[in-house]
Amino acid sequence: MEYLFLLSLFVIAFLYSSVGHGGGTGYLALLALWGIAPLLIKPTALTLNVFVSAIAFYSYYKAGYFKWKLIFPFLISSIPCAYLGALTRVNPSTYKIILGIFLLIAIGRMLLISNAITEKSIKMPFIPAVVIGALLGFFSGMIGIGGGIILSPIIILFHWANVKESAAASALFIFLNSLSGLSALVSGGFKFDQHLLIWITVGIIGGIAGSYIGSFRLKPNKLKFVLAAVLLLASIKLIIF
Repeated sequence: MEYLFLLSLFVIAFLYSSVGHGGGTGYLALLALWGIAPLLIKPTALTLNVFVSAIAFYSYYKAGYFKWKLIFPFLISSIPCAYLGALTRVNPSTYKIILGIFLLIAIGRMLLISNAITEKSIKMPFIPAVVIGALLGFFSGMIGIGGGIILSPIIILFHWANVKESAAASALFIFLNSLSGLSALVSGGFKFDQHLLIWITVGIIGGIAGSYIGSFRLKPNKLKFVLAAVLLLASIKLIIF
């Protein structure tokens, strides 16, 4: 069973990193299924997010898809809000269901509506981006994800960037917000699971393989379907678990 857990962890890191995500929603589901103590689930998922999203960001940055002006407005509000969200003690079930439904709508729009995804982009409005960043940061910190799983479809469907540019931006968004949320938990005296080092190693291997294929090998039209599959997995996790 332990080997099956590690294999599942590898697959999650591989799939999510291929589209510039850290895998937070997948880790939350996997850890819950394996009966990990509830107090350990959120910080463990955030820790894995930090490593895998960093690898994904490096791959997409190296491939030339990162645009600082695309992600900056989201970050200035999301990072402090992710810290506050991680300290918030509420039942996030309702918010998770809402986010899951949003992802299902995004998937349907990307796959069923022509020209929903395009290589052409328009200028992103600054203030709405700051507001979106604040909301995503807070809910991400509260639930235990990096937020990129919600950010990327927003960027793509509003035509603020193409799929690979969105992946690069989302990877950095996830890394910094996960780090912010994790720092809040550590400052509160959280102690990590003894198996975390092994889990991180497996996540790093999956992240390296997935991000390389996504950033250098997969064409944008095929990456769209991989992104849709990842979003579907995330939406199922958010709604059911």
